[in-house]
Amino acid sequence: MSFLTLSRLCCQIENTSVLQHIDLTLTQGEIGCILGPSGCGKTTLLRLIAGFYTPCDGCINLCGNTISNPDHSLAPEHRNIGVVFQDYALFPHLTVSDNLQFGLKKWSAAKRQQRLQEMLELTDLEAYAQRYPHELSGGQQQRVALGRALATQPRLLLLDEPFSNLDASLRRQLSQKVRKLLKSQGITALMVTHDQQEAFGIADKIGVLNQGHLLQWGSPEQLYHHPNSPEVATFVGHGQLVKGVFDEAGCAVTALGPIQVQSKHPLKRGEILRIVLRPNDFTLGKHGCEGHLLSNQFLGFGSELEIQLHSNERIFCQTHDICTLKPQQCVHLRLKPGYYRAFIEAHTAS
Repeated sequence: MSFLTLSRLCCQIENTSVLQHIDLTLTQGEIGCILGPSGCGKTTLLRLIAGFYTPCDGCINLCGNTISNPDHSLAPEHRNIGVVFQDYALFPHLTVSDNLQFGLKKWSAAKRQQRLQEMLELTDLEAYAQRYPHELSGGQQQRVALGRALATQPRLLLLDEPFSNLDASLRRQLSQKVRKLLKSQGITALMVTHDQQEAFGIADKIGVLNQGHLLQWGSPEQLYHHPNSPEVATFVGHGQLVKGVFDEAGCAVTALGPIQVQSKHPLKRGEILRIVLRPNDFTLGKHGCEGHLLSNQFLGFGSELEIQLHSNERIFCQTHDICTLKPQQCVHLRLKPGYYRAFIEAHTAS
């Protein structure tokens, strides 16, 4: 049974359409993530769920009850939804303990103290209970914001790019800590981010949002291996589209040679395809498709090469070896064996 359901959800702000026909579901204890570029509507979606905006069409259902539709919107304070804002929104004049207890004013003193201790232990902040936000690191402030949101025992937790103010290594560490924490508490959560690694590391379900449209909603594996559109394919996993023509042998003829392909639609001979390839789908060697090197970027664990084929198509290739090739040198590129996702672009006459 679904815990959170968005059905045909639409939103307009100042007569401008921001979200269109959003459908998604989360079951109890699942962590969802909305992935997309800046300005695509991610934060607006969270604000709709939290109750700060009212949809112009569609509805939001939480725990079997409708909490938002164009005719009725339950007040934010009655939704029992926790929110972690991008800037944490901590009260600078309050200590860590007071920030954590802020939403517990109606609780008895004994229950409030018990919950405070639970949150300090859960967020590993016991040693910082009497410090003020300006005395904390970014990661510690993030944990205070998370603990404050969890303290009221919300039914649902919303996170608006909670790691965006942290450096890359701390982001990875804290995203895994947050996932473990949410899973240990059985909390259902929905997060928005523009960082793919972050989304793939923390989420059970991911949605790709672009210009107000939810292009695909599914598991990380589904989005990576079975994108439902060229837009999702190129956005997720640094995908690149290579042109090919389907032939009678069940392969696509491309500038890289024949490629075995799979598609959600039946393929016919002569159809023009766009085939999804990713940088780690290639190997370099003495044999294969010839091209010349445009750039060689050192990545630490290896190198990323940009190669131009004789067809003028450009291919990005990652290798775990440190590549010493220089721009304009000749290289040979070979695709790893396997079936690759293809989308039909057009049909040519046989």
